[in-house]
Amino acid sequence: MGGTAGFIYSTVPVVVFVIALALLSTKAAVIAAVATGVVLTAVRLIRGERLLAASGSLSGVLVAAGIVALTGSAKDFFLLGIWVAFAGFLATFGSVLFRRPLTGVAWNLLHGGAYAWREDRQALRAHDIATLAVAVVLGARFVVKQWLYVHDATGWLAFAKIAMGTPLTVVAALVVAWAFRKTSKHLVESRPVEAIPPQEPELPPQQGLSR
Repeated sequence: MGGTAGFIYSTVPVVVFVIALALLSTKAAVIAAVATGVVLTAVRLIRGERLLAASGSLSGVLVAAGIVALTGSAKDFFLLGIWVAFAGFLATFGSVLFRRPLTGVAWNLLHGGAYAWREDRQALRAHDIATLAVAVVLGARFVVKQWLYVHDATGWLAFAKIAMGTPLTVVAALVVAWAFRKTSKHLVESRPVEAIPPQEPELPPQQGLSR
C-alpha cells in the first residue's frame, strides 16, 4: 500500500486543500492541491518509481478538482471518494451474499484458478470474514463521510479521509492476508506432492556381435 510514503502522497494534497481553503478562495485551494499533487508525482518519478504508480495520487486529485470546478462547491472535492466507497461496499458485501467473496476470487486467480476453494468450508468461511472486513471499512467510510458531506463539514471531511484511510486499510489488509495464508496452508501446502519416479537411463541399441 506504499507504506509511510504512500500515506504521505495520498494525504498531503488533502491537507493543503483544507488549509488553502481556510485562507484563500475555493479556486485557489483547488490549484494548490493540484500543484502539490504534481510536485509529489515529480518527486516519485525522480526516485525511480514507474509512471503509473507515481501518478496514482495525482489522478485522484485531478478528478476531485474537476468535480469542484464543475460544481463550485469545496465539499465536492471529497465526493468521488464517498461514492467509490459506496460502490466498493456494494461489491464486497454483495459478493458474500452470493457466496463468492471477492477476496477468495482474488486468491484463486493468483493461484491460476486451479482450486475448488468454494467447496472447502474453512476456506470459504475465511474469505467471508475477510471480505466482510473490507465491506465494513468501505461502508463506514461512506456513512461517516456522507453524513459530513450533507452537513457541509469540509474540514471534518478531510479529517475523516485521513483517519479512515490508511489506518483502516491496514486493518482490513491484515484480515485479508490472514485469509490468504489460511487458504494457502489448507489447500496448497497440505496437498501432497506426487513423487516423480526415477527414470532409468536409456541404453544404447545393441549392435550385432561381430564374428
